[in-house]
Parts: sequence; C-alpha cells; structure tokens
Amino acid sequence: MDIASQKSQMRTFLRRTRRNLSPEQQQDAAYRLSQVIRQHVGQQRNVKIALYHANDGEIDLSFFIEQCHKRDFELYMPVIHSFKPTLWFARYSPGSAMYSNRFGIPEPLHGEPIAPWQLNLVLLPLVGFDTAGGRLGMGGGFYDRTFAHQRRWPKKPKLFGVAHECQKVESIPVEAWDIPLAGVFTDKQAYLSRQKP
Repeated sequence: MDIASQKSQMRTFLRRTRRNLSPEQQQDAAYRLSQVIRQHVGQQRNVKIALYHANDGEIDLSFFIEQCHKRDFELYMPVIHSFKPTLWFARYSPGSAMYSNRFGIPEPLHGEPIAPWQLNLVLLPLVGFDTAGGRLGMGGGFYDRTFAHQRRWPKKPKLFGVAHECQKVESIPVEAWDIPLAGVFTDKQAYLSRQKP
C-alpha cells in the first residue's frame, strides 16, 4: 500500500475515534490539555499564540483560551487565504465576530492580520501523531505550505501539534513536505520532538 493510501485509512480511523468521544470525555480532555500546555508556556510575557476552533471531534482549546485571555496573551486564529492554499492569522479574542469558511470552520471576521513569523507559538490540530515526530493532518496541506519556507524567516515560531491521547499511533509515514513540529500536546502529556524543527 502506498503512503497516500496508508494515510487515508489512518485518517478515517482516527477521525472516527475522536468523534466517538462523549461530550463528557471531550470536556475532561480539554481541561487536562489546558493544564499540560500551561506548564510549557510558563510565565512568559508578550506572547503571541495562534490557536484553532475545534471541529470534527478535535480536542478543544477553550479552557486554554480562557487562561490566555486572563494573562493578556495576544491570540490569533488561522484564516484561509482567498487566492492561495495557505493561511494567514487574524487577531482573536473570546467574543470576536466570526464567520464560517468553506469547510464550516469559524474564522475571525475583522481580526487584525499578523505575519506567521511574528507568532511565538502555533498550536495546530492533528488527526494523528507518533512519538518520533510523525504527524497526520486533515490532508489539505495548509499548515505545510504556510510554514514551508520558515527557515528564511527573521524568526520562527514554535509549532506544536494538539491531539487527544487516543490519536497517538505507533508510526506515521513522514513525507518530504511535512513540516517538523517542536512537539505534541495531548490531554495526558507533552511529547517533545527529537527532530530539529
């Protein structure tokens, strides 16, 4: 079986797995996740963080967003570029006006945009991951294309995947265009990458 077929089968199974979590399990996982991330963000100041709105059973960042808002962190959400299959990031705060993009995912309606290299931390949703740094997204390649040339940027944000612990698998095939992550946060622990991001 080729890599694309392996990933497709894995994606179908793992999306079903996370969607099958009960509302209570989702809420508990979201709370535990916020504690795991907070331990790694620490007492930093003037932090710019890109987050996401949970969709399709993704682990929810709502509790962490509340913590960030209390600490006056600048929050941003990804917005799909109108003409290119890449992302830009718009300022977000709880209560921001939102609209649904073509995938039905909420995006800030009037958020002030920021260049990706101005972010300190990017939390991106995963469909699956392994402990060797392999990651599986939804297959659109938006994050890969957005961060493909980060080595040329004046500053690189830290990229961390976010997933339920039940989305961990033994091995995910890595392809040349897959951007490396600094690690993965789950509701159980932080997995720091052994690859150089």
